[in-house]
Amino acid sequence: MSKPPVKLLSGGNPQIAKGHGEAPVRAYIDAVPGWKQDIVRRVDQIVTEQVPGVCKAVKWNSPLYGIEEGMWFLSIHCFTRYVKIGFFRGAGLIPPPPGASKQAEVRYLDIPETGFDADQFAGWVQQAAKLPGVRM
Repeated sequence: MSKPPVKLLSGGNPQIAKGHGEAPVRAYIDAVPGWKQDIVRRVDQIVTEQVPGVCKAVKWNSPLYGIEEGMWFLSIHCFTRYVKIGFFRGAGLIPPPPGASKQAEVRYLDIPETGFDADQFAGWVQQAAKLPGVRM
C-alpha cells in the first residue's frame, strides 16, 4: 500500500508530522518539490558532516538541527523562490549570515535556485553548533 502524497503548504513547503530523529527529516527532504530538494538535501548533508551526532527533528513543518534534543541552532523552510536557513544565534557568527530578523540574534540565509557557497555555509554550521542552542 502506497503512502498518500504529502501536502505542500504555501511556497512548496512540505507538511510533515512533528517528530524527532532522522526519519521525519528524511520524509521532509523526500517531499520537497523540484530544485529545492537538491538544496535541502545538500544542506542536510553539510550539517550532518560538520556536526557528527547532530540531533534532528521536524517541528512547525521545518527541520531543526541541534547539539542536544530540544536545543536547536538551525532550521530549514521552503518558500516559492528560495530555501530559508535560519541560524537561531546567527548574529554571533563571523561573518553573520546576510538576512536580518525581527529577533536580534536570528540571522537568515536565503538560498535561490542558483545555489549557495557550501564552504561558507559549512563554516557557519561549525560556528553555530558551538553556540548555545535555542529551546523550542
